[in-house]
Amino acid sequence: MLEEMRIRSLGVIDDAVVELSPGFTAVTGETGAGKTMVVTSLGLLLGGRADPALVRIGAKAAVVEGRVTVPADSSALVRAEEAGAELDDGALLISRTVSAEGRSRAHLGGRSVPVGVLAELADELVAVHGQTDQQGLLKLSRQRQALDRYAGDAVAVPLAKYTAAYRRLRAVTAELDEITTRARERAQEADMLRFGLDEIAGVEPRAGEDTELAAEAERLGHAEALASAATAAHAALAGNPEDPEGVDATTLVAGAHRALEAVRSHDASLAGLAERIGEIGILLGDVAGELAGYADDLDADPLRLAAVEERRAALTQLTRKYGENIDAVLAWAEQSAVRLTELEGDDERIGELTAERDALRDELAGLAEALTEARAEAAERFGAAVTAELASLAMPHARVTIDIRQTEVAEDGDGVEVGGRTVAYGPTGVDEVELLLAPHPGAPPRPIAKGASGGELSRVMLAVEVVFAGTDPVPTYLFDEVDAGVGGKAAVEIGRRLAKLAKSAQVVVVTHLPQVAAFADRQLLVEKTNDGSVTRSGVKVLEGEDRIRELSRMLAGQEDSETARAHAEELLATARADG
Repeated sequence: MLEEMRIRSLGVIDDAVVELSPGFTAVTGETGAGKTMVVTSLGLLLGGRADPALVRIGAKAAVVEGRVTVPADSSALVRAEEAGAELDDGALLISRTVSAEGRSRAHLGGRSVPVGVLAELADELVAVHGQTDQQGLLKLSRQRQALDRYAGDAVAVPLAKYTAAYRRLRAVTAELDEITTRARERAQEADMLRFGLDEIAGVEPRAGEDTELAAEAERLGHAEALASAATAAHAALAGNPEDPEGVDATTLVAGAHRALEAVRSHDASLAGLAERIGEIGILLGDVAGELAGYADDLDADPLRLAAVEERRAALTQLTRKYGENIDAVLAWAEQSAVRLTELEGDDERIGELTAERDALRDELAGLAEALTEARAEAAERFGAAVTAELASLAMPHARVTIDIRQTEVAEDGDGVEVGGRTVAYGPTGVDEVELLLAPHPGAPPRPIAKGASGGELSRVMLAVEVVFAGTDPVPTYLFDEVDAGVGGKAAVEIGRRLAKLAKSAQVVVVTHLPQVAAFADRQLLVEKTNDGSVTRSGVKVLEGEDRIRELSRMLAGQEDSETARAHAEELLATARADG
C-alpha cells in the first residue's frame, strides 16, 4: 500500500505531502491545481520516463519520495532486497530525482538503483490508469494483451513456446533468404577465396620466412665488407701470419698476464687483477676463433643472393594482397578456408534450413491453434465478466463480446496452415482480438473504438480493470479522471463500484465529479496559493464541513449554495448507506 508521497518542485507543486490511507481516496481541486501531478509523481516512482519539462521553473531538480508497504511474501520485496534495499519499519522508501538538465536518479530502500528496477516493481505494486490508457484500450494489440492477461497460464504457457519457435523461424528464414538471394555474391566470394588460397598454396610460405630471408639478403648483399671486417678484426686480436713483426691484442694481453703472474703472490688485490686479465685473454681467444670461422663460412655466392631476392619478391606479392606479413597471410588463409567451406556447403545448408523452416511452421501452426482455443475459451468468460460489471456501472443492457479472427493469405504467401486455411502469423500468434460493445438491446456489436462514447469507454475500461482485480490483483489502483465524460447516475455508479473495489485494495482516484468523490473513504483537496504554486499546506484532508464545501463547489461552483450543500449532504448520505 502507498502510505504517502512528498513532491518537491514538480510542475505547479512547490513542496507538498500527499498522505494516503487504505480504502478509497479521492483527490479533488480546481482545474490546473496540480491534481494530475499526483499521478505523474507516482509514475516517476514506478520508473516512468523522466521529462525535464516537469521540473518547476527556477528549480534545479524535481524530487518525489514515496513510502510503500510491501507484502512480506511478494516477489517485489524479493527483487528490492536483491537490489540492496532495506526496509524502514516494514515499509519501502522510494525516491526519484529529475534534474532540469534531464538527468535522472533513483533510490530504493536507501540504495541507488537503476530506474529499470523501479519499473520491475511497478507491475506487482500499483496499477495506474489515466485518460491515455483509455485511448490505449482502443488499440487491438492492447485488447489482445488484456485478454491474454485475463486468461493467465492457459495462454501464457503456449504463448511462451510459440514465441520461442517464432523467433527461431525468423532467424532460419532470414539465413535462408540471405543464402538464396545472395547466391551470385556468395559464388563470387567463393571464387575470390579459391584464387587467393591457390596463390598462397603455390608459394608455400612458412611462418616467419619473410623475416628470415630479409636478414639473409642483408648479409649476402654485404658479404665482401663483412668478410674484410672480420679478417681485420681477427688480425688485430690474433695477429697476421704475413706480418710476424706486427703487434696483436692477444700477445699484449698475454704479456700483461705474465708480468702480473710473477708477483701476484705478494698482493691479493694484484692477484685479482691478474685473474681478470687471464679471463680477458681467454675471451679474446674465443672471439678471435669465431671471427676466423665467420670469415671462412661467409657465403658470397651471387646465385644464392638472387634466389633469396626472388623468393622475397614472391612473398611480397602475398603480403600486398592478404596481410602485412607472412604470419598475417597464413592467418587469412586459415580463416578463408573455413569461410570457403561454408560457402561450398550452401546447397546442403539450404536443404537443412528448408527442412527446419517447414518443421517450425508446422510447430507454429499447432501452437497457434492451441493459443486460439485458449483465447476463445477465455474470451467468453472475459466478455461475460465485463458485461456484468457494466451492469453495475449504469449500463445494464450493454453487452461486451470479444471477436477473435485470423487474416487469410495466399497459399504461397508467408503464413501457417491452421484449420485448413493459410493465415498470417506474428510474434503473438495468428489471432486478431477486438472488444465489441453493444450498448443496448438491438444495437449490433461494434468495436469500442467506433461504438463507445467517451463516458462509455471510461466505464468499459473501469469494468475491465475491476475484472482484472478479481483474477490478478495488485495492492494499489490509481485512476486519473477515469470518470471523464460521465455524469449523473453513471457517475454515482462509478463511485459505488470504486468503493467496492476499495474493499480489497487501495484505490486512489483523481476526479472532478462529486458523485465519485462522495463515495471515497477519504478526500484530499489540492489547492494553489496566491502565487500559483502548491505548497506543503496545499494538499489537505477534508472532513466534516470542509468536505461538504468542496463537494458543493464541485456540484455548483459555489461553496455556500444551500441547494448545492443539500445535494452534497445527500450524496454523502447515499455513499455511507451503501458502505
